[in-house]
Amino acid sequence: QVQLVESGGGLVQTGGSLRLSCAASGRTFSRSAMGWFRQAPGKERELVAALSGVGSMTYYSDSVKGRFTISRDNAKNTLYLQMNSLNPEDTAVYYCAARNNPIYSTTYYGWNYWGQGTQVTVSS
Repeated sequence: QVQLVESGGGLVQTGGSLRLSCAASGRTFSRSAMGWFRQAPGKERELVAALSGVGSMTYYSDSVKGRFTISRDNAKNTLYLQMNSLNPEDTAVYYCAARNNPIYSTTYYGWNYWGQGTQVTVSS
């Protein structure tokens, strides 16, 4: 079982940066695939970045490639999302997620654990 708690959201101007953190607890954290989803008002929850639990395979949605970086620190049981060059389209609630599998899923289906979400608002 895995428990996830996000932090680091807030209000930032266009072009600014934020770093989200996800503190994880659980016996399989280092072997679990981890990801960041976001959900904007009126839109479906979408995967923006994912990291495999084995090796260092990553996934980024087209809209965030080159701007966001996902990483993890297994010693601290923490997942990060560095977000640079933010724009208003990035405004959403961001959720940390984990799977009972070292390989990530690129869809909502298959993610077993979720954090409570942290709001990111980018003003224009």
